[in-house]
Amino acid sequence: MKKKIIIVGASHGGHQSILELLSRYEDIDITLFEAGNFVSFMSCGMELYLENSVTDVNAVRNFRPESFPQENVHILNNHQVTKINSDKRTVFVTDLENGKQTEESYDKLILSSGVNPKSLPIAGNELENVYLMRGYDWATKIKSKLENPEVKNITVVGAGYIGIEAAEAAVKAGKHVTLLDVIDRPLGTYLDSELTDIISAHLADKGVEIHTGVKISAFSGQNNKVQFVKSNQGDFPSDVVIQAAGVQPNTEWLKGTVALDERGWIKNDEYLRTNLPDVYAIGDATLAYSIAARKKVPVALATVARREARYLVKHLFEKTPAVPFAGIVGSSALSVFDYHFAQSGLNSFTAERAGVKIASSFYEDTLRPSYVPEDKGNPKVYVKLFFDPESHRLLGGAVLSTYDITAQGNVLALAISHQLKVEDLAEADFFFQPGFDRQWSLLNLAAQHALGEVEFTRK
Repeated sequence: MKKKIIIVGASHGGHQSILELLSRYEDIDITLFEAGNFVSFMSCGMELYLENSVTDVNAVRNFRPESFPQENVHILNNHQVTKINSDKRTVFVTDLENGKQTEESYDKLILSSGVNPKSLPIAGNELENVYLMRGYDWATKIKSKLENPEVKNITVVGAGYIGIEAAEAAVKAGKHVTLLDVIDRPLGTYLDSELTDIISAHLADKGVEIHTGVKISAFSGQNNKVQFVKSNQGDFPSDVVIQAAGVQPNTEWLKGTVALDERGWIKNDEYLRTNLPDVYAIGDATLAYSIAARKKVPVALATVARREARYLVKHLFEKTPAVPFAGIVGSSALSVFDYHFAQSGLNSFTAERAGVKIASSFYEDTLRPSYVPEDKGNPKVYVKLFFDPESHRLLGGAVLSTYDITAQGNVLALAISHQLKVEDLAEADFFFQPGFDRQWSLLNLAAQHALGEVEFTRK
């Protein structure tokens, strides 16, 4: 008899779970329930869509239901799982198109319910033209406003990745953009000040009006349309407001059934099992084990969900998995107009939040030997490294340049995941060719600098 697998959520974790199940097992029946109408929009591709850099909005997705024509795979959108009965091994599902509720049985249940964007808990959220920067519906609404010549002023609330993407897309659409955040600098939870200072100046040069330390009190307007963002720093004229103020786990429906922490994240163990038998949780609605921090931390990344899904399905039918989930590094990258950066592991903010003691080093250089002029492809490059002050184990790092050196972030991720030391990075055997880099590679030099060694000649 076929084992019945139910998956909740069609984003990265759900998609990867189907791929892994089909690759590893035969006698299974897979049903994926997705509450949304669109399967499955990649919000990380929204900026590309807003800037007309994709083939079509309907292509900005992980997969289509017809991507899995197998008879034992069933993809049901507009179907919301509302309750789990662990005693009967069933879930209750509501068809959002007709309101009909059914009870579906499972042998294994994989929760990949993801997160929801946060709306500020203030007056005016109901006004027209107040949007969230996530999902297919919001993407198409924002795009229509970027193309509307009557829209002059766009205010973006939140200066993290999503807020920066929204601001850049709006500037490129010819709008006046105001970027607001409660913290002291854009991207402050991702990068240290040496790097954010460079990016902040670049954003200002491109026309983004940045205000930090802002406490927003309300969205206000007339005729049910937003006109101002009201704050402790005054009122900001706004034809459109884009909220990019973080996310919260989509777990309200699990309360009282699946164990959650005080902030609503699903509790799972080192094998990604919940407190319920044969019920597992992966992806953004959980905390992920950080190799660098050596504890669970919030890391909402597609790469995390896919790695967890790969591990989980591999061990799904073992009574006790042979090995625990190895954990993740947590790596990401972003372009901010002419600059590109990548970061891996911890930084000062995330290390403090996780209670991890770190040392750091900031290194500035040129990409290639100094005899190559800047206008011939030799821009400045910047590296920030984080490491354990006693063992020198690498805990994190970031790279930044107008040249795309983001692949160096993957080198850092590999070094962190294998728990290499600064000394290992200082001596790692990378190639040299003056058309690409220095006699020692960039990360070699950054590590040597962190160790206090005599600076290598720039000639």
